[in-house]
Amino acid sequence: MLSFLSIRDVVLIESLDLAFHPGLTALTGETGAGKSILLDSLGLALGERANAGLIRAGAHEARVTASFEIPADHPVQAILAEQDIATDSEEPLILRRVVGADGRSRAWVNDQPIGIGLLRRIASTLVEIQGQHEQMGLADPTTHRDLLDAFGVPDKTRREVKRLYIGWHEARLALEAARREMSEAAREEEWLRLAVDELSALAPQTDEEVQLATQRQALQRNERRGEAVAAALSELNPRDRRNSGPAAALRAASRALHKLLPAPGQDDDLDEGFAQQQAGAQEALAALEAAENALADAESLLARLVADQDVDPRLLEQVEERLFALRAAARKFETSVTDLPDLLTRLKQRLDALESGTARLEALEQAATEARRTFMEAAEHLSAARAKAARKIEAAVEAELKPLKLERARFVAQITPLAEEQWSAAGLEQVTFLLAANPGQPPGPLGKVASGGELSRLMLAIRLVLAGRSVIGTLVFDEIDSGVGGATAAAIGERLHRLARDMQVLAVTHSPQVAAAANHHLRIGKIVKNGQTQTNASPLPALERREEIARMLAGDVVTDAARAAAESLLEKR
Repeated sequence: MLSFLSIRDVVLIESLDLAFHPGLTALTGETGAGKSILLDSLGLALGERANAGLIRAGAHEARVTASFEIPADHPVQAILAEQDIATDSEEPLILRRVVGADGRSRAWVNDQPIGIGLLRRIASTLVEIQGQHEQMGLADPTTHRDLLDAFGVPDKTRREVKRLYIGWHEARLALEAARREMSEAAREEEWLRLAVDELSALAPQTDEEVQLATQRQALQRNERRGEAVAAALSELNPRDRRNSGPAAALRAASRALHKLLPAPGQDDDLDEGFAQQQAGAQEALAALEAAENALADAESLLARLVADQDVDPRLLEQVEERLFALRAAARKFETSVTDLPDLLTRLKQRLDALESGTARLEALEQAATEARRTFMEAAEHLSAARAKAARKIEAAVEAELKPLKLERARFVAQITPLAEEQWSAAGLEQVTFLLAANPGQPPGPLGKVASGGELSRLMLAIRLVLAGRSVIGTLVFDEIDSGVGGATAAAIGERLHRLARDMQVLAVTHSPQVAAAANHHLRIGKIVKNGQTQTNASPLPALERREEIARMLAGDVVTDAARAAAESLLEKR
């Protein structure tokens, strides 16, 4: 319910703070006192159209803040959660709107900026307004089906229809998806078969690229080592006869030095110089012999290394061919080598689906048909419940219309079947409330055939019939008593008071009977402050309330008789 309204610089209101309470609150005041300004201010907080003309003369902006007490399970909580707006069920929900001099407005909920569309959506769950010139809620046909359901259709029936509709919807989506897949697969069947054959022949394995790359690196390293050993061995023992190699050079050197040694039987009586040359030659020959032995050892070692090398040139070639084939396939199919096995699996599945698609489609079609059948059964049961509820609500509303000076009116809850493409989780039909205000007139839309006062009284009748079944916490009537008086006004007051047992009701009224029926009373008036006319509002205690009702009865001059009549009205409450 609305708990607080703060208004700053709206038309004639400079500053006004009002607290509201449960039950029925009457808002009264002389014509032109500013009651409509109060409702315009509330409308601003609820997301109604804003313009710069609402700003008080001399102010640069208009501001309105409305606070609401809402239960933890109220539907607005879901909207706030959807928008990630923090709430606390123990704290009020605060709607704020500011209108600038350029006519543009900004909105907040719990101090978080929001768009005007979201503000209206939030407000629609909190307040419903019926006025002489603009109606919210009842005049909107999109609300009528929910109102009828709230009146006389079991929640279990509606939940079952919603559940089965979702099941049917999902079955249709699955069928449509399967049909699209088959259609696409049929168009690319030839490509699919070629791709599956190619990838199957390639037979890519999981993590094969990593394994092949590792093996290739190892084989390349072995090959490089083998080439180095072979090159060293070739230098020691070249195959090219033009290059004798170090072993032949050592042997040639030895043969040349042997010529310096004395031949067998040669006279050893040599001169001293020649003896020294022979000694040097002997040492050189010994070194050459050692070198030949070392060279032979090195050649033997290198030969063993060559023999020990496990290098298979063909294996490296095979590994590289396999790796290049995998990477070529990955490029062709625009994927990675790692994903090739999964791609093959998916392509096989698509091909299998194409080959077995007829059976699968038949199964999905059967499932969708069965889902539609069960939904239809439940929806037709819901339609029957609505038809029954429609006749009951028509009778109940018309019974309430008679005391409200609408005894000649005929209320109709029209149920219109929808085309199949318009079926929804809410069922197979649309509900529209119609009214024939006078005999002989065909029923028509509420907002077109009923005046503001008639529509407000009709709304009162419907709300009485739906008492306790609405999530709306606050109902506002703007001059619901327009054009009526006496017994009719008293009937309106009594019904407003009764309705206020289940929800908060605010009524702008000129009727003393309606004002007397209220639990709380606000008087709207004008004062002159600093040479400027301003609208103010104040709650009335018991004595002042009697005076206000007496003024409404008598006019400008309040008599004792008017006070006595006002007292009598208050005692009947």
